[in-house]
Amino acid sequence: MTKTEQPPRSIAEWVTFSVASLILAIIVSLVGYTWLNEKNQPPILSVTKKQTIREMNGQFYVPFEVVNSGGDTAESVQIMAELLIDGKVTETGEQQIDFLSNGETEEGAFIFSQNPRQGQLNLRVSSYKLP
Repeated sequence: MTKTEQPPRSIAEWVTFSVASLILAIIVSLVGYTWLNEKNQPPILSVTKKQTIREMNGQFYVPFEVVNSGGDTAESVQIMAELLIDGKVTETGEQQIDFLSNGETEEGAFIFSQNPRQGQLNLRVSSYKLP
């Protein structure tokens, strides 16, 4: 049996091998870095009412902003609004934000037929799902 000798590798083969090895090392490093620095914090959601209430055609538009300041992404974020006049709930509203990642802010508005300035308006996040 004789051994067949392979010709030495060309410069193109060495360059290709080096580039592929470098890309693989970068990917492995990034995955390791992400894995070590992952905090696994739940979403921390807060909703705030903006100061400007607009009135158009007998309806009152109440803008709001919801922020995810936690670690994980939240899906199907449910926001509830209750308008209390004279201590009684006169109107309610409900909004759903499909997707809210870490540090993301979304805006929307609730529409009421009664003036929210004449009562107490409560906004809150009522639920969410984890992806």
